[in-house]
Amino acid sequence: MSLSVIIVGCGRVAVKHLKSISKLNGLELKGVVDTNSDSAKRLLASVKGFADTPVFADYKEAIDTVKPDITAVTVPSGLHFQIAKYAMEHGSNLLLEKPMTMSNSEAREIYDLSRSTGKKIAMGHIYRYLPIVNILRQDIATGKFGKVTHGTINVRWGHGDDYYDSAAWRGTWKSDGGALMNQTIHAIDLLIWLMGSEPVEAQAMLAKRLRNIEAEDLGMATLRLENGALASIEGTTATFPSKHMAEFTVFCEKGMITMGLDSDIPHIAVYSLKSNGKTKKLGGYYIRKQFKEGGLFSYKCALNPHMGIYKDLRDSINEDRQPIADAYAGFSSVDTMLGIYRSAKEKRPVELPLSENFSTSDMTGYFE
Repeated sequence: MSLSVIIVGCGRVAVKHLKSISKLNGLELKGVVDTNSDSAKRLLASVKGFADTPVFADYKEAIDTVKPDITAVTVPSGLHFQIAKYAMEHGSNLLLEKPMTMSNSEAREIYDLSRSTGKKIAMGHIYRYLPIVNILRQDIATGKFGKVTHGTINVRWGHGDDYYDSAAWRGTWKSDGGALMNQTIHAIDLLIWLMGSEPVEAQAMLAKRLRNIEAEDLGMATLRLENGALASIEGTTATFPSKHMAEFTVFCEKGMITMGLDSDIPHIAVYSLKSNGKTKKLGGYYIRKQFKEGGLFSYKCALNPHMGIYKDLRDSINEDRQPIADAYAGFSSVDTMLGIYRSAKEKRPVELPLSENFSTSDMTGYFE
């Protein structure tokens, strides 16, 4: 039996959702939602076979009419909470783009609602869904590389003012956040997940160097994890828009794992320490293992990780298990990110998880 899906929000990322649904069995698009009907029609026309899909202007009407098994939420981040809450309260599972919400109390409420209703949430933390990442995580967790010492993230995802000018909500504290909340939260989630321990302390600094926005275009932070490991974070949009770069590295007692993208070209380097003190390259081994275990789907998922999200959510509903990036992952990443923002605002280390509510709106006026 196919699971019914509606997409709420017909902007840039919605195309990846539509393509994923079109290529996977067991999913059926039953409607799209957007206040701009032209945006909805352009989305449906972008992929063959969806021209006759119903279009709704109101997400509540769509949920009440379709009663979808899955509601995919791709609207601006400031609208996530109200749509996610309504959908779950009316019987729908969620595919929720990052970040889950813009405050840690709202994220906690969505996480608790998922547990109380039994509805699944698959977060759009796309890096978790790359098959090679899951293989590496298992080897780190089982101690193949020894103790994890520290990790680093560099996200240099340049955007010009034209990107921010394309929508009034972009770069605002209330609806979007800055380079860390928007462009870097994927990598923060991935690094912490790979390192296998929860953050207990955050310390950060923010800057606005080039972009004409309300929030930061450059942020740097350090996290201390429960197991004692440290993680350093750099996230910025104040770099060349023509050369997007993102890279993470996990350093271990007996190994090092580096993965990333440079102008859409992926790279990986894995090294293990041999008993004679020399290093052994393992990158090729993991690439081969990924395709051996995942076959053609591994390749397709690497090109469009949203395919992995939809497949995993479909299977998690049918098998009654939690998705790879579940409701807790959504809450934890928001809480960590807001701890970073709070540290920058208050100019001090902040304990995690946060004991009081904090939202991106609390950062309003930070650069004034």
